Amino acid sequence: MGKTAVFVIAILHQNPEPKTLDSLVLCHTHELAFQICKEFQRFSKYMPLVKTAVFFGGVPIAQDKAALKNDPPHIVTGTPGRIAALVEDKSLDLGHIKHFVIDECDKVISAVDMRGTVQKIFKQTPHAKQVMMFSATLPEEVRVVCKKFMHNPLEVYVDEGEKLTLYGLQQYYVELQESEKNHKLVDLLDVLEFNQCIIFVRSVSRAKELNKLLVEINFPSTCIHSDLSQDERLDRYRKFKAFESRILVATDLMGRGIDIERVNVVINYDMPTDPDPYLHRVGRAGRFGTKGLAISFVSSKEDGDVLNGVQQRFVVSVPNLPDEIDPASYMGA
Repeated sequence: MGKTAVFVIAILHQNPEPKTLDSLVLCHTHELAFQICKEFQRFSKYMPLVKTAVFFGGVPIAQDKAALKNDPPHIVTGTPGRIAALVEDKSLDLGHIKHFVIDECDKVISAVDMRGTVQKIFKQTPHAKQVMMFSATLPEEVRVVCKKFMHNPLEVYVDEGEKLTLYGLQQYYVELQESEKNHKLVDLLDVLEFNQCIIFVRSVSRAKELNKLLVEINFPSTCIHSDLSQDERLDRYRKFKAFESRILVATDLMGRGIDIERVNVVINYDMPTDPDPYLHRVGRAGRFGTKGLAISFVSSKEDGDVLNGVQQRFVVSVPNLPDEIDPASYMGA
């Protein structure tokens, strides 16, 4: 929690160079890039000369080129694919970059194709620059790769991995059959006193079907997944953030870095495949120092193995869901 503010404030505090592209921030999803750009704009409210921009796939590249030509930014946030395309056709000049940031770096660096794209971008930046990488989880093999982008790096740990704790977050699991998930989910949504809730599923098709089911039975639900057009994805993200929907069904596309202040309940309708995505998912609840609740459906041996892995790695006990939960334990500050 708070990673974005660390690099946003650090960069702005060093007064971005006028008339040149001073800082570049890369991340793995369009929504996160958009959110980071908005944070730069929010923190630079009283720095009227600082201009920011965000670029990602799914929108016409001609639009991005025009923005770079007509109103050159000092700070750019984006996804590797679109940034690389703009650099390749010389629309984006990285020759004066002083700050190079990768957010959710383990996700960006661990994907071999994305890592290759990042390396191409990195080679177009000056040798003398500040490189910053951030993540709540950083496997040892990824840490080794991250260091290759840096010279004598300083490593900062807010919590050691085995002590990583989500303060104020109540975590429970429910053991059930796959066929019982819908019924249990509806029961939970009926009894829980949530402000906003994110329900994570394993695939695009399951996101579509579950959201359709919830809407049909009059739950205020929307869904976000990779099959949507870019405009539709951002529109749904904005509306959920603005509290126009109280329930969001999502794939892991929304599992990292997304800050929605009112989300206080996360449900793993489908368990992730390993402990790291679990930590990122449930961390969407109880942000900004508030309380939260995470409930995971365990319907197979594989699900149980992941849950055991979570408890062992993060030294946390995730008990069976009790018949009643005191709303005070996951509502409010």
